[in-house]
Parts: sequence; structure tokens; C-alpha cells
Amino acid sequence: MSNSSPVPFLKMNGLGNDFVIIDNRLPDRSARLVEMNDRMVRAIADRETGIGCDQLILLEHSDRADIFMMIYNAKGGEVDACGNATRCVGWLISQETGRATNTIETNAGLLVATVLPSGDISVDMGVPRLGWQDIPLAEEFHDTSQIELQIGPIDAPVLHSPCVVNVGNPHCVFWVDDPDAHDLAQVGPFLENHIMFPERANITLARVDSENEITIRVWERGAGLTRACGTAACATIVCAVRRGHTKRKARINLPGGPLQMEWRESDDHIMMTGAIELEYAGEFQPGDFF
Repeated sequence: MSNSSPVPFLKMNGLGNDFVIIDNRLPDRSARLVEMNDRMVRAIADRETGIGCDQLILLEHSDRADIFMMIYNAKGGEVDACGNATRCVGWLISQETGRATNTIETNAGLLVATVLPSGDISVDMGVPRLGWQDIPLAEEFHDTSQIELQIGPIDAPVLHSPCVVNVGNPHCVFWVDDPDAHDLAQVGPFLENHIMFPERANITLARVDSENEITIRVWERGAGLTRACGTAACATIVCAVRRGHTKRKARINLPGGPLQMEWRESDDHIMMTGAIELEYAGEFQPGDFF
């Protein structure tokens, strides 16, 4: 791509979890509109000097699905899954194909997104991985629904005994009385980079409100505090069911809004449903940021 060619983008969000989305496809399937690196991603994601976003999404050609979705966090690292971005891309591809249901390829596998008559987007996020080596953890645990990990004094820990799961990326869910009572901005980075998580982890503080409702706050790996995290909601419903806290269908309340979640008993697939928003379309010159 010529340095003088503008790059079109869309700014979208799912419950406030926001994305810069670039359609990187060209008619020549061997070519791309822009070649991205971590420095470029950080510059675009910067909220002070760039466009600003939690994640940058590149849409690429796929031989297995309607689209391939490449996901970068705000620090420039590539990640395998992002539930809210999947819902946004599901809506975009539906506009392109004219079909309500479309397939999206990610590094974590194939996902199916459906635009519902209500306008909400439902995504089949697949089957969670529960084995310690699949999350992965640094040491073996027979039961990953409650592992030995705590913050604070050994006889009176502030956070302890989380449930861990991989839903396209590693997640660690702590059960608390009040998610707002903890300084997640302080403990989040420590826990994200804890030696227990060789690939780092997303950290969630969750409160059970009823057998079908949970409130959470999330520290997202590579992004920090976020108003919403779709894979954290996926992890939360799985962990809640495994611990006997809720039924398999529950509303997950995040700072940015609710997601309707189901961990289906029939096939163990996680279904996530919620709203998305197209904020605006724009373009930038590559020289603006890098």
C-alpha cells in the first residue's frame, strides 16, 4: 500500500468495548490494504494521539469462512478471541452478505454469528477448555473450577480460590461480594502476569446476584480495565455453572451493559447475545500514526 493512500476504518463498540475495524481485503487475495505491526497498533489505539480503542480488528479473506478476523489488543499483541468484536464483525458481514447468519474464522477457531430480529447479535463461541494444560496453567490442578491462588494475607486473603477456563483466551474468575470494593486497576496487572499464567490471563471479579444474574468487572489481558469483555462473560457463565452458582442461562451485567449468556447443556457450546453500535466511519493516512 502506498503511504499516500488513505486507510478507511469503522469505529464500533459492543457495550462500550470499542474497536477500530479495518477491512484489509483487496481483490487480489495475496495482497492487503495495510501491513500492521505492534507499533502501528499501539499508535492507532492510543486514546490521546490516535483514534483510540480497546482492540484493533483486521478483516482478512478466509478459505474456511465468510471472513477472517485478526485481533490486536491496545498494547500491540495479537490475541485469539474477542467476543464483543465478533458480534460487531458478525453484524458487518451480515450487511455485506445479506444473510442473518455468517461464519467468522479466528485464531481460536470458527465462530457463527447471527443477527436476531431484535437487532442484537448472537455468537456461538464454541466449547470452553477446562483442563489445566489447555488454559494453560503453570502447574497441574485436577479441578480448575477452584484453584489455589490468592491475594492478601494467607489467613485472610482479599481474593482467593478462582475458577479458571480458556474460552479462546485464558480467564481467571474470582467470586466476590462486591466487584467495586476491590481496586482492580491495581491487582489486575499483577494477576494478569502471575506466574500461574504462562500466557497471561484476563481477570474477572464476579458477584452472583441470583440464579440467573451476575455482575462483573474485568481487567482484560493487554488492554486493562474495560467496560465490557465478551469472553469474560463467557468465562463467567461457565465458571458459575461449574461452581453451582447459577443455571446455564444467565444475564451478565458489565459496566457497559448486559449480555445474555447460555452454556448449552446439549453440546457445551457458549452462546453470547447482546447489542453493538456503529459509532462512525473515518479514514487516516498511514503517516498520521507511523
